[in-house]
Amino acid sequence: MSRWISDEPGEEAALLESLGISSVDELFSDVPKKARMGRIGIGPGMDEPAVVSEIDRVLGRNRPLSRFASFLGGRIRSRYVPAAVDAMLSRSEFYTAYTPYQAEASQGMLRALFEFQSLWVEMTGLDVANASLYDGATAAGEALLFCRRIHDGTRFLVPASLPWEEKSVLRNYASGPNLTVEEIPFDDRTGRLDLEFVRRAVAQKDVFGLLADVPNGFGHLDEGLFDLRPILGDVPFVVSADPLSLAVLEPPATYGADVVVGEGQGFGISPAYGGPLLGLFACRKEHVRAAPGRIVGATQDAVGQRAYALTLVTREQHIRRSRATSNICTNESLMALAFVVYASLVGPRGLAELQRSLAEKARTLAGTLSGIDGLRAPRFDAPYLGEFTVEVTRGTASEFLDRLRRRRILGGHPLTDPRPGASGAPERILVATTEFVGDREIQKYGAAARSAMAAAGRSA
Repeated sequence: MSRWISDEPGEEAALLESLGISSVDELFSDVPKKARMGRIGIGPGMDEPAVVSEIDRVLGRNRPLSRFASFLGGRIRSRYVPAAVDAMLSRSEFYTAYTPYQAEASQGMLRALFEFQSLWVEMTGLDVANASLYDGATAAGEALLFCRRIHDGTRFLVPASLPWEEKSVLRNYASGPNLTVEEIPFDDRTGRLDLEFVRRAVAQKDVFGLLADVPNGFGHLDEGLFDLRPILGDVPFVVSADPLSLAVLEPPATYGADVVVGEGQGFGISPAYGGPLLGLFACRKEHVRAAPGRIVGATQDAVGQRAYALTLVTREQHIRRSRATSNICTNESLMALAFVVYASLVGPRGLAELQRSLAEKARTLAGTLSGIDGLRAPRFDAPYLGEFTVEVTRGTASEFLDRLRRRRILGGHPLTDPRPGASGAPERILVATTEFVGDREIQKYGAAARSAMAAAGRSA
């Protein structure tokens, strides 16, 4: 490296002289002193074996998910990934060329993306899907802008129960064009949307879209969604759906959805450290030119063979910036491949059986927790699939989860917004079941929860 990075005093002096300055500090004189980091404490260099040994030491402090009984709910799913998924993704023709900028040279990837789009269209009941977005939250943000392109207004309605992270992303998307994200109240007993609030809001003629999630942010199914289309009239209706739930539920298009978005991470993608994720987006054909991202289409080449090409690309690198529907640069091609490989391996019947299995486990877990003083499980009187909300009525949710974590149990995902200045929320957590949860793990959770509530009672 000495060829490229000077480390000899003479070389440094010659460099400074050529720049017309007397010291390295003078080079950064324009940077205010209060903004400088100073020394960052990096020690002397080490040889390669020493570096590997140090990295192993640091990594040894990790506590992998596999060492815990995990009941974490929320958008990031912990599901089994068949070995064939990673085997397919690691093939060099996919792994090294996952962004088909030169579409004519990437027929294999383009076909995979076409199949991915076809799968999401089939699951949602809509007409056309794009080749994916970055994650479920930004897909919802793109849906907000999509709705504004096809309908006038300044207000976008979302459930108050929507995860705070997604509401934050939506407000970021809305801030530039001066739009408002407004929360729809929910019934405290059932968690269902307040349809009268929606009716009053739509009557004011300034609502340009509404988003509802399936299941909702509490893990429950809101049967009121079937009544939304008549209330909304021509106002665009966005559904944010868990893909696995669509294996057993009606496609959102059947109850009037104009756009369906979702987080695809649960299909063949490991939770990792919160990414990479996969944004899903589908819409009705009449609005396709308002959609973000890129769309792969099927056609014929010069000799009549089936071929694939980027049919619509509405990003600013391809068309005039003023006409671009989004500044999204590309799509999650490799993750979209994981999604379609996973779905193909498991199949529609397997996906439905998986969702039914998780629902049965969730009911067993809810029954176990409901008999424990200090817990209300499930919190809402509404149907649910593989996850539901628990309310901690003795102590705090944070203390409860900490006590479970000490017993190697990840007891759930807190529903409280942790950001400074955020309004307080009831002590609720979202719990979920996975393929890795069985009767033994449920019994272990129940015993640990009973002990945690007893400890909370003693400290009260």
